[in-house]
Amino acid sequence: MSATHTLELLTAAEMMQADQLEAASGIPSLTLMEAAGRAVAATAVSMLGPPSAPVLVLCGPGNNGGDGFVAARLLHEHGYAVRCLCLVQREMLKGDASEMARRWRGEVTPLELPLPECALVIDAILGAGLSRPPDTALRGIFAAVNAMSARGVSVLAVDVPSGLDGTTGAQPGTASEIPDVIIKATRTVTFFRRKPGHLLLPGRALCGDVTVADIGLPASVLTTIKPRCFANAPELWTDVFPQVRADGHKYTRGHAVVVSGPAHSTGAARLGARGALRIGAGLVTVASPLDASAANAAHLTAIMLKPFDGPRGLAEILSDARKNVVLIGPGAGVGTATRILTQVVLEFEAATVLDADALTSFTIDQDDEEEPVVNHLFALIKENPQRACVLTPHDGEFKRLFPDLQGSKLDRALGAAKRSGAIVILKGADTVIASPDGRTAINENAPPTLATAGSGDVLAGFATGLLAQGMPAFEAACAAVWLHGACATAFGPGLIAEDLPEILPKVLATLHSTKSAPP
Repeated sequence: MSATHTLELLTAAEMMQADQLEAASGIPSLTLMEAAGRAVAATAVSMLGPPSAPVLVLCGPGNNGGDGFVAARLLHEHGYAVRCLCLVQREMLKGDASEMARRWRGEVTPLELPLPECALVIDAILGAGLSRPPDTALRGIFAAVNAMSARGVSVLAVDVPSGLDGTTGAQPGTASEIPDVIIKATRTVTFFRRKPGHLLLPGRALCGDVTVADIGLPASVLTTIKPRCFANAPELWTDVFPQVRADGHKYTRGHAVVVSGPAHSTGAARLGARGALRIGAGLVTVASPLDASAANAAHLTAIMLKPFDGPRGLAEILSDARKNVVLIGPGAGVGTATRILTQVVLEFEAATVLDADALTSFTIDQDDEEEPVVNHLFALIKENPQRACVLTPHDGEFKRLFPDLQGSKLDRALGAAKRSGAIVILKGADTVIASPDGRTAINENAPPTLATAGSGDVLAGFATGLLAQGMPAFEAACAAVWLHGACATAFGPGLIAEDLPEILPKVLATLHSTKSAPP
């Protein structure tokens, strides 16, 4: 019944297109609905065990409700006590939902409060294509289901929990990031492919465990749909992940430069440099302001140190073409000096990773500017479209860089990538990676222990080290984010940023062994 989670994520519109393509090929839509309802019923059985306690099936007026009627019929045939409640009268249903309601021989009662007690609620009220917030009456129903869940009643959602937009992972039309009322599911059964909303917050937290059911749609329909959003997983990037070659040497694995901040804030740059070295860059140099050289020298061994004096000194370091990627921003300090150094970095051909203070420095001192200073940053990036450039903002930095971008996290990250001309890593528990060419990936393996000082500096270093080895920028960003989460998971409780590079070899060994294992 269930398929391994696949990479492609489909919006509600793309899923509708998949259904239409299959209908055009001759497979009746009722066949797909029957398969979907069967998957829901099978999951319900796995949650309930042998028939005993009653099941409450809440049906809406659309295809989601039709899936619910199928599940109700099959559960009843397996001996379960089932009660069906529907938002509309049975005779008002249309299309496939009407036919599946006809096949359900039991009573259909109005979906209204109070809800009967039960052991399991099947939420088949609203589907993934919700386009407006539910009305007050529905929010009352949702709140009642959530109250039952709080008392220990299991909730199984069909496709997505009702009230959730399957594309955005939020409630449609809600200005606040906190949803009004959405059903909180114990488990969710979706069909063919997951939706972005299953991975984006708050949707991920509301879906519970997600099962992807095979309902007969062939993967070949994806050739026509051409989805551009993916779940971030090794299968997305291992084909271009750097491999150690027998005839290679340190110079073939790239030379990364990490620009240090002043004497009082050198640690962040060293974290980034350590991450770049651990992930495979052949050489890593910390470019250090003169006043910070002693502090950096006291802590560096395999990582080299190159002092510089102002913008001209940094330019002299970067004039060596063998230095093929530069990370600037961690601990750099917010201000005009960092802005000028970043502009120097962007004058060269080396790939760039712009993090933290390098980004914020382009969002200050703008009151007297006719044009926002940040537009100058984007212009510099776009001057050389062949140069890989990665931006790594957290949400606060993102809002300062792109104050006018609205919508879902996915929409905002993609809009930022297209505007800036760079790969954007919009960080968080549901980090989104976006490319100017329209590709996006949503990460789902980051544990909450990553919320610790310096972890973002290590992430920037991971991306830097992969770029140094020639990995394409979008894939490098995706790999860096995934490995960052995998390292935190492997280490467990008590994580601090310094632990991430040190646990990386273990994670890489597992990654390589999994890739080389026979199918």
